[in-house]
Amino acid sequence: MICAGIDAGSRTIKVVLLDPQTREVLAAGVRDQGVQQDLLAQQLLDKLLDERGLGRADIRRAVATGYGRRLVPVAEETITEITCHARGVRHRVPAAATIIDIGGQDSKLLRLGADGGVRDFVMNDRCAAGTGRFLEVLSARLAVRLGSLGDLARRSSAPAVISSMCVVFAETEIVGLLAAGAAAADIVAGVQAAIAARVAAMAGRNVTAPVVFTGGVALVPGMDAALAAALGCQVAVAPDPQLTGALGAALLAADGNEG
Repeated sequence: MICAGIDAGSRTIKVVLLDPQTREVLAAGVRDQGVQQDLLAQQLLDKLLDERGLGRADIRRAVATGYGRRLVPVAEETITEITCHARGVRHRVPAAATIIDIGGQDSKLLRLGADGGVRDFVMNDRCAAGTGRFLEVLSARLAVRLGSLGDLARRSSAPAVISSMCVVFAETEIVGLLAAGAAAADIVAGVQAAIAARVAAMAGRNVTAPVVFTGGVALVPGMDAALAAALGCQVAVAPDPQLTGALGAALLAADGNEG
């Protein structure tokens, strides 16, 4: 028997299959989000099960998390992404004290207690300028792949200053920079710095190391360095950063079966 964690995020759906005894990840997958969240989640779940020669009957317990967690009835229980990310990160990085999670539609900073539980957190889900959406807008405006932004940023010699707090106005600012002849590399580096600055402002002065970076934006090269510069401390990217929520959900599913 296995346990499953399903993270129905704003941009992608993630599924992790876990051995509840050994806590070994048996399979994991990511697919783009869509209108029929339940169907997409089930399709990904069934695909991973099939790859392992398993079926739905082999799932002892499934937990869903993320924005669309209540739209995934295949899971018996729903748990907030705050709790799931904390559980997933602490499993992979036991010493973690602070978690920065930046996804497609929001950014979060979690402060963990000595026991690994969430002591408190702050969240930005009202302004896209501090989220992955900002990078998506930039990618489209520069006509480059999202995965290539990090390579561009590394070539920057003078990062542009992006002062707008709203992604709509920031896009207008980017258009103006391009018209003025600013290099794409400098604009990308400036946007990464702007996202990091918003996270640092959200965190305030209360950031305790070790700091672990999760979420889809953690896959963008250079964002960890931008955050480290803004926070004034080292920032480590979590192993498989896009999967920490689903991993945490699977671990919590396993925890719930221990009794």
